Amino acid sequence: MSAELAAYVCLALGLSSALVAGVFQSFSDFVMRSLVAARSGTGIEAMQLINRKVYKTVFLVMLIGLVPLMIGFAIVALATLNRVGRDLILTAAVIHLVAVFGVTMVGNVPMNNRLDRMLSSTEEADSHWHIYGRVWTRLNHVRTIGSVATAACLLLAAVALD
Repeated sequence: MSAELAAYVCLALGLSSALVAGVFQSFSDFVMRSLVAARSGTGIEAMQLINRKVYKTVFLVMLIGLVPLMIGFAIVALATLNRVGRDLILTAAVIHLVAVFGVTMVGNVPMNNRLDRMLSSTEEADSHWHIYGRVWTRLNHVRTIGSVATAACLLLAAVALD
């Protein structure tokens, strides 16, 4: 792969990661705070709906689609690119796989699945809701920072490859 083409791929993947970061940041900044501030049943029902609707969104395609793209691009970068650009691309891939996708699959998704099985009007759901909101949001902060760091590494790689 030429350095010029790799730079364009870095820009495209970096922009995608930045867009994912924006969605995560919105949840960390005001969506979760608003849902947790609502009556428990209302907040739970809203989050359950959000979690069910996310499966048919461009956001999820980008979040999951970045995984094979980052892995494939990192493999190509290992074989064809200069040291600085290559190392930034590899760093971006590792950050995305661990801090974004890994945290999503090991942290947020299991929490969402547990919440989805709860009836919003029960005492169990009510007591679980505030813990869920706090822990889920902390994990989401990690995903936000991971997505921003991924985007930054890719944008720096694009500059290094130019």
